[in-house]
Amino acid sequence: MKKVLVTGGAGFIGSHTVVELHEAGYTPVIVDNFCNSHPDVLDGIATILGHSPIHHNIDCTDEQAMRGVFAKEGPFVGVIHFAAFKAVGASVNDPLSYYRNNVHATEILLRIMSELDCTNLVFSSSCTVYGQPKQLPVTEQTAFQHANSPYGYTKQVCERIIQDVVAAPSSATSAVLLRYFNPIGAHPSGAIGELPIGVPENLIPYITQTAAGKRKEIVIFGDDYETSDGTCVRDYIHVVDLAKAHVAALHWLTGKSNVCDSFNLGTGEGNTVKEVIDTFVEATGTQVPHRIGDRRPGDVEKIWASATKAQEELGWKTTLSLKTALIDAWNWQQKLEEQ
Repeated sequence: MKKVLVTGGAGFIGSHTVVELHEAGYTPVIVDNFCNSHPDVLDGIATILGHSPIHHNIDCTDEQAMRGVFAKEGPFVGVIHFAAFKAVGASVNDPLSYYRNNVHATEILLRIMSELDCTNLVFSSSCTVYGQPKQLPVTEQTAFQHANSPYGYTKQVCERIIQDVVAAPSSATSAVLLRYFNPIGAHPSGAIGELPIGVPENLIPYITQTAAGKRKEIVIFGDDYETSDGTCVRDYIHVVDLAKAHVAALHWLTGKSNVCDSFNLGTGEGNTVKEVIDTFVEATGTQVPHRIGDRRPGDVEKIWASATKAQEELGWKTTLSLKTALIDAWNWQQKLEEQ
């Protein structure tokens, strides 16, 4: 049995990766305390898998509890570490909680893995490590700029910690640092999708909730950026494509020792906020009330990926379009409304 520990496995990206791991013949073991997810996600995963996933309701900053999971469920062929707070705006308002949760949990996980000779780590990083890049598209060689938010800085710090651990003379750890661009969409079954707690921080769930009448309108944070229509540009990637990349990364790690490498995960194209809203309206026939507001602290003006390295080395590339992702996200929202 090839078990993979998935921290934050009930989250948006984590839950979809659990499904893809199962499809690839692995047995995922979820650690998630639902601080930024919902227990119902496990039911959705079970609907797709045909059985309930293994789950431990544990805070990843609880070292003793984490050791208990390794003792009960191990050995693991690898760990995929999603568990982290991830909202740019919230990190600006409460930076200390982000440093404690994101950085400390990663340090604890690495210590346990090193002691137990669990050598393969796939780390959930972010394009926010690049800050506002000076050149586009972003490649893995693009220099990090000053992080625009505490959230972005925690990802920079965690990447450095992982790199240092891999480089230590006595280390056997290998790691892949996956730098996501903007994950969107939902599983085509409609059984799992993005389920933010409270007011959404990300664009797509705000669009779908507004289209469903749960929100009055979308406030676009600024339309005076140096972009085609003045709104921020992001590289939006379907979450199912993104989930498959984690399986590819785990395969890539197999048989390697003391290797640490980074890969951008994106489509290679950027879309403005207005373009995304217009595409959603076109794809679904549903209007989305919106207005222009002030810029949001911590936002990067424009960023999109070069995903050439991931295609050449991991054998991975995106196959699902922005339109498909928005349709899947809308179907997911409509299922939530029926519950």
